Amino acid sequence: MTSLPESELPVIVLAAGQSARMRGRDKLLEDVAGEPLLRRQVRHACAATTGPVIVALPSPPHDRYKALEGCNFISIEVPDAATGMSASLKRGINALPRAAPAAMILPADLPDLDARDMVKVLGAVALESDAEVWRGATETGLPGHPLVIRACVFDAFQRLRGDQGGAEVLKALRDKTVLVSLPGDRARRDLDTPEDWAEWRAGRAS
Repeated sequence: MTSLPESELPVIVLAAGQSARMRGRDKLLEDVAGEPLLRRQVRHACAATTGPVIVALPSPPHDRYKALEGCNFISIEVPDAATGMSASLKRGINALPRAAPAAMILPADLPDLDARDMVKVLGAVALESDAEVWRGATETGLPGHPLVIRACVFDAFQRLRGDQGGAEVLKALRDKTVLVSLPGDRARRDLDTPEDWAEWRAGRAS
C-alpha cells in the first residue's frame, strides 16, 4: 500500500481564537524558543509540506499579522471568529485547493508540536486505505493533534456551528481513524491561561 507523500498536502492553521482565558495576553504571541508561538507553528507547517499553508486569522488590524511577516502562507480572515472554532474551520476548508484529496488541520496553540510531528502524521496518510482521518496521539494512545481529514469529511466539518471543534464528527469516524503516536503529551498539550504557560516554562527549565 502506498502513502501520499507528506509534502503535498495543504495545512490549515487555526489561529483566529481570542485567547479569552489569557487575561489580556495573546497566547499565540507568547515566546517559544525565541519567537512567537504562532510564527513558530506556521514555520514548522511550511517545513512539513510544500503544499499551501492556510492560516485562519482574526480581522486586521491585529498583532498576529505582524508576527507572521516574512512567512510563506495564505491568510484567511475570519471576521466571525468570536462565534467559535467552527467559523475558522469552515473558512479554512473553503480556501483549500479544489483538488485537495485531504488536508491537515493544525491548532496553533500546541507549543510542543514541531515539523517532525507534522511530517510523521502526514506520512501516515494512505489514501488507498479505508481510513478517513489520521491524527496525532499521545504516547498513551489518547487522540489529539494535528489531524488529517480526507476530502469526503470536509462537508461534515463545514456543517459545524458555534464552538464545535469537530469532536462529534471525529467521534463518528472513530472506526475510520488511524492514530499516530507522538512523543509524550505533545499531541494534546495546549496552554490557555497564564498559569498554564508558567507551569510549562518551569517544566522546560527543569
